[in-house]
Amino acid sequence: MALFTPSEQPASKLGHLRQLSKRAGVHVSPFQLGGMSIGESPWSSVGMGNMTKESSFKLLDAFWEQGGNFIDTAGNYQDNTSEQFIGEWAESRGIRDHLVIATKFSSNRWLEPHSVKRAAFTGNSSKALKTTIEGSLKDLRTHYIDILYLHWWDWDTSIYEVMDALHGYVQRGVVLYLGISDTPAWIVARANEYARQQGKTPFSIYQTAYSIMERSAEREIIPLVRDEGMALAPFGVLCGGKLRSDEEEEKRKKSGEKGRNMPWMTSWERTPEEKKVCDALDKVRAEVGAKSLTSVAIAYVLHKAPFVFPVIGGRKPEQIVANIEALDISLTDEQIAFLDTAKPLDPGFPNFMIGDGTSYPAGLIWSTLTKTPRAPPIRPNQVPTASKTF
Repeated sequence: MALFTPSEQPASKLGHLRQLSKRAGVHVSPFQLGGMSIGESPWSSVGMGNMTKESSFKLLDAFWEQGGNFIDTAGNYQDNTSEQFIGEWAESRGIRDHLVIATKFSSNRWLEPHSVKRAAFTGNSSKALKTTIEGSLKDLRTHYIDILYLHWWDWDTSIYEVMDALHGYVQRGVVLYLGISDTPAWIVARANEYARQQGKTPFSIYQTAYSIMERSAEREIIPLVRDEGMALAPFGVLCGGKLRSDEEEEKRKKSGEKGRNMPWMTSWERTPEEKKVCDALDKVRAEVGAKSLTSVAIAYVLHKAPFVFPVIGGRKPEQIVANIEALDISLTDEQIAFLDTAKPLDPGFPNFMIGDGTSYPAGLIWSTLTKTPRAPPIRPNQVPTASKTF
């Protein structure tokens, strides 16, 4: 009678799964566990923090136990050890088929400093795709990849070669869904249109840098994913650890803990502009009764489109538990507008003239028109739970 036994309720709202996108019916946790910190390699020397296999497994266990099933990684993360640890962990727990694992091709996963050898593993060519997929399947200890991303646009490989080669792997069942990252919106639009016209597989999810401090995706990328019905996978949502209160920053100074300081960061301390954003987040945090302003920052991006799945990293299980608070936060339109003003976005031309599509631009429309509202984001009070009776 197992079929008629109601499912157990998940440990947290991380287990309230959502459809990935209009074209992808797979159901995933509302945010992804970022695998860039998972692994054991010299990446710690550039500010990524130290993790071991034991600490990586504890982090993965915590994510799974809270209801998370969506994991993001890449073959080059932590010198291939990210994929290796995730694969070994999933195999040892016997849960590979219960997970949705996303990995990537384009970035070099060949570690030897041999230029000619590296060329076969880098870029968007059919050759690089083949060698990368074979390496990822081996390291992840699996025979298929749930989501395969093109990691970044290489400007050499044509749209036709990319989409034809990717579709071949989907046809063979080696890859289930396609994603794209770090690529101009117009290229994604052309690639998806080519795929549809030729009966091939379009991209279902777009990964990009996006946060309350980095909003350039609002110019072209977010309008694209809305129009295409794609999922949005923003990374950098927590702004490299820069989201903190004045009190917390003082504590870090005194303790010597400080914060992440990557090579491209000028300092672990916040700039005046970053402090202004944190103050705005803290104001809204008090209004909604949240414990942390980082939860408000996650909720902010979750409210920007219908299918949003932030990539949230970290090295400690308690960070996962703390971030789940974001799934209880429902922001009003006024609060989102207030947070938008913390670091205003220059939309550029023609966006500042024609608007973002939410209203008719003054001076360009000479009729009395009623605007059709766009699809809303998924808010906490809209999350359905499975019925316990039939």
